[in-house]
Amino acid sequence: MSATDRIVVTGIGATTPLGGTAPETWEGLLAGRSGARPLEEDWVEGYGLPVTFAARLATPPTEVLKKVEIRRCDPFTQYALIAAREAWEDAGAPDVEPERFGVAVGTGIGGVHSLLDQYDVLKEKGPRRIYPLTVPMLMPNAAAGFLSLEFGARAGAHSTVSACSSGAESMGYGADLIRKGRADIVIAGGSEAAIHPLPISGFAAAHALSTRNDDPQAASRPWDNGRDGFLLAEGAGIIVLESYEHAMARGAKIYGELASVGMSADAYHITAGEPEGKGAARAMTEAVQLADVSLTDIKHINAHATSTPVGDAAEAAAIRRAFGEHASSIALTGTKSMTGHLLGAAGALETVIAIQTVHHRTIPATINLDERDEQFADLDIVHGEPRALPDGDVAVLNNSFGFGGHNIAVVVKNV
Repeated sequence: MSATDRIVVTGIGATTPLGGTAPETWEGLLAGRSGARPLEEDWVEGYGLPVTFAARLATPPTEVLKKVEIRRCDPFTQYALIAAREAWEDAGAPDVEPERFGVAVGTGIGGVHSLLDQYDVLKEKGPRRIYPLTVPMLMPNAAAGFLSLEFGARAGAHSTVSACSSGAESMGYGADLIRKGRADIVIAGGSEAAIHPLPISGFAAAHALSTRNDDPQAASRPWDNGRDGFLLAEGAGIIVLESYEHAMARGAKIYGELASVGMSADAYHITAGEPEGKGAARAMTEAVQLADVSLTDIKHINAHATSTPVGDAAEAAAIRRAFGEHASSIALTGTKSMTGHLLGAAGALETVIAIQTVHHRTIPATINLDERDEQFADLDIVHGEPRALPDGDVAVLNNSFGFGGHNIAVVVKNV
């Protein structure tokens, strides 16, 4: 792989249930904290919701953004703006021609708060009282558009919408913008703000959410015998991507290389993954091949690991299918046990975590794994304490799977 094909990460940003920045989130992961907490809004009791907890942001946007930004942006765009500003500053706010500067930020649901809140206004007060910025606030490409405006990025502003794999797919799209010569630098990632009574009710009706209302911090428990669904969360993960040559020429700090992104579709079911993991395995295999590494070079996987009974089993089957005998030698972790499931931002945040894992050479431990399900007895799951990555060159993989059968696997390497 030539230097012009290499895409590196020079800035990271995040706002999550564990912290208002990427370093704070990383600290929370290493400490094994859960971001889950009871919901205190009146609508929880008013609607009689079956799930009364979620993982809200540790730092509310009102503590970070200006009032005018809060008024003009749906929460999912606010989160993207916060994380992108952090990532851009972390990258050194590089000088780049606007026509060589792009944005790719995905979401699974988009501006659900703006859509449903204004529908309530319509029903109660009529069309003349609708907020004029309703449409640009609710549209799924709003975050990408606002970031393009914020940073003056004119090479393109793109938004992938592929459920829980959206953020990871946007990072792959951002890397492709650079590889195809359309941009030198791309801000890429994902954002989601779906802690609202309708999404909660919808996921609960599908039996996707944990119902541990009496113990929210123990709700997300990947691979555990008592897992009963995922922990709904919100937040954003953003990275700054650039070609290796461009980063070296400006003396940039480099966290790692975004070596490849593998993609596939199950074409099986609108919500359930293919039970034998065939599609997910293809995404992982493709990612490994495109990264120009061998299967045995993958030392760690940040698994999708949502804590659903069927999902965790299907992913385990996919890992075994993709890696064969090596599967039992790969250190797995499930960081959703702490952050919760950020839906369209999950893959973005977990790629940020994979980048930090390579940079700090430390794998965060899965929490709440009290009684391992016997069907995962052959897997090397990191729990109890964080674990060091082996010395030398390493490659790690992040899995992201979404409703609709979307499968994304990202490989990150040290530089």
